[in-house]
Amino acid sequence: MIRSAQSGDSAEIAAIYNHYISNSVVTLEEQPVDSAEILDRMGETKSSDLPYLVAESEGRIVGYAYASKWKGRCSYRLSVEITVYLAPDAGRQGYGSKLYDALFTELRERSYHVAIAGISLPNEASVGLHEKFGMEKVGHFREVGFKFGAWVDVGYWEVVIS
Repeated sequence: MIRSAQSGDSAEIAAIYNHYISNSVVTLEEQPVDSAEILDRMGETKSSDLPYLVAESEGRIVGYAYASKWKGRCSYRLSVEITVYLAPDAGRQGYGSKLYDALFTELRERSYHVAIAGISLPNEASVGLHEKFGMEKVGHFREVGFKFGAWVDVGYWEVVIS
């Protein structure tokens, strides 16, 4: 089931995200976050009238996706950055696609025009998911992140959604 995230979901969302903080370069964040920090981030997203969704299976959160503002300038107001994370045991089960189906639907309903995604590279699964939704690679920044003693490249994908 895909639904809007609620405040009570913040601990499970933090647990999913902290897995990637501690074990991968999928996110370049380095310090684990607590549920209060996730709750603040959820509030910022929702206060911008942007969707923050969770995928729920058998009573637990197995993934989440949200949109955030792309830049602060007014002229960027119809462009968003999108993000998706899945629980470590929930990959390759269609949850990412279901989350993005719902996210893109909500973004279109709210008249957003462009969706942008940044992906730490290499990450074949994330690239595949984003390209499945028509996103095309438009940029590649070499060695812009540094985590776990190594440089990390970041690619950017975009799609016109309206």
